[in-house]
Amino acid sequence: MVRYRTAGQIEADFIALKRATERAGAALGCAFAGSDEFEAAVIRSRREQGLLPPPRARRTRLYVPALTLLAAAVAWALLLF
Repeated sequence: MVRYRTAGQIEADFIALKRATERAGAALGCAFAGSDEFEAAVIRSRREQGLLPPPRARRTRLYVPALTLLAAAVAWALLLF
């Protein structure tokens, strides 16, 4: 038995299918560009909740002036002798 549909029924089915695909795309989509961004957001939210300690100060900042001073001392020693 062949069932004929009207243009209104076809249009309604098309709209329903379009909305279903939009919902499926939104459910599968991710708000983060990559895993690094996702992990940073997870860490940030856990710190805000108090589950993780605050970030430690980087120690590399102390090495830069020390290396600069050492390089200046070596240059001065080479010029002196």
